[in-house]
Amino acid sequence: MLNQKDILQTQDMIDKRHLDIRTITMGISLLDCCDPDLKTCCDKIYRKITRCAKDLVKVGEDIEKEFGIPIVNKRISVTPISIVAGSCETDSYVEIAKTLDAAAITCGVNFIGGFSALVQKGCTTGDWKLIRSIPEAMAATERVCASVNVGSTKAGINMDAVAEMGRIIKKTAELTADNDGLGCAKVVVFANAVEDNPFMAGAFHGVGEPECVLNVGVSGPGVVYHALQNVKGQPFDVVAETIKKTAFQITRMGQLVGKEASRRLGVPFGIVDLSLAPTPAVGDSVARILEEMGLEVCGTHGTTAALAMLNDAVKKGGVMASNHVGGLSGAFIPVSEDEGMIAAAEGGTLCLDKLEAMTCVCSVGLDMIAVPGDTSAATISAIIADEAAIGMVNTKTTAVRIIPAPGKTVGDRVEMGGLLGSAPVMPVHDKASEDFIARGGRIPAPLESLKTCPIVERRAAYAERGTDSVPNQDRKGRTAAISAVLGIFQCVCVPWRAMAVFQISDFSLLHCGGQLFLHAQRSGDGACFL
Repeated sequence: MLNQKDILQTQDMIDKRHLDIRTITMGISLLDCCDPDLKTCCDKIYRKITRCAKDLVKVGEDIEKEFGIPIVNKRISVTPISIVAGSCETDSYVEIAKTLDAAAITCGVNFIGGFSALVQKGCTTGDWKLIRSIPEAMAATERVCASVNVGSTKAGINMDAVAEMGRIIKKTAELTADNDGLGCAKVVVFANAVEDNPFMAGAFHGVGEPECVLNVGVSGPGVVYHALQNVKGQPFDVVAETIKKTAFQITRMGQLVGKEASRRLGVPFGIVDLSLAPTPAVGDSVARILEEMGLEVCGTHGTTAALAMLNDAVKKGGVMASNHVGGLSGAFIPVSEDEGMIAAAEGGTLCLDKLEAMTCVCSVGLDMIAVPGDTSAATISAIIADEAAIGMVNTKTTAVRIIPAPGKTVGDRVEMGGLLGSAPVMPVHDKASEDFIARGGRIPAPLESLKTCPIVERRAAYAERGTDSVPNQDRKGRTAAISAVLGIFQCVCVPWRAMAVFQISDFSLLHCGGQLFLHAQRSGDGACFL
């Protein structure tokens, strides 16, 4: 139950500490807009978006006035266009991008995301058409955002797509050179992309989502920073607890706004994204939170540990405040959108290598990074591959949003304005990666990709390898396989050096010499240690 103290505290957070709802994002399915004729497909897309989202901005503004809670952005995400337009008889999807832009302008939203392709395991014809349409689409539109998922823990990394995205980003920068390559700020390359992300530029409406849904992204780095000022010099246990309590308050507000907006719009409420999203405003910085923990400058030794604790504490506090948590849910570290990150990068403490290390423990990764305009496409692709590998191996979402600023060199500054802020041009390594990227193919998925598959479903896969033996990594599968005979072990006394055999369908469970073995009956070779 809210009391007067809670209300006054929240109001103080809004007035003095930059607390706001970063975005309410309406996800809209366009699967019913597919059509072989490009014009008909575009007409269907425009009509559906403008019909579903016609009241989104008005409802957002009404809630702002009634509750006194700022809602900075109203956005739309749609089904990946490579899927929607796959049947269209056309070589380019630029016209569809223009249609999305027109619909966004009509609805009055800030951005529309979903000019996307999911190519972690391979590219369809429609995927290639979309990817190669990105540069022209970003140059021809104002509010359209593009994303490409090139890797996942289950599939590995599509290095052909990674190589192509390096070239695409370079071309996008060239076509928007008059704006310092601003088009690249609307393009993000993912690994393990999520279907319910409300934040741009990576938002799209996944095929597993409802017909229409409302997702919320909150923002509160300034609130967390102020809270930590009250626990100076205290142990990290106290710091973590303070962050958890603060994250709870921030998320609770997001839950309130999301459910109210959902009710008024007549669409299901989706998720609250727990991500701490900074802005260029002073006092609204993730970097300053890390420095408040005791670091002299963000990027120095200890930064990764501080960020890991921040990320974990935010999630622990947030999950108690909302029934539905999703999206990216972590701490964002976009350089151009965080005044503390900008200062650290300008001072030389924060570099690409350190940001890459920080990626391992937070959301997204290399976000809004400006690099010299003469950076090669292969180098950009190699940076993408590094980030995708971190996401793939650690079973987390990572992404790259990088801007090779035309005509700019290290020390120059790229100005993008608004929430996108400005970014110092950061150096990249001068040693080439061309031969690495030129290999193409696919980096295989790690063993981690197998852990979610039941043992029974993988029998065929093991048979293809020439054995029916179950790998040692399959702890869940082994547990399932022996659970059927657990009662037998409880009632049968097995001598230490004796052997006991218990049949389970095609498997035998053997106890010998104090160790357990799982043996496949169809194969004479293959028992593995349990």
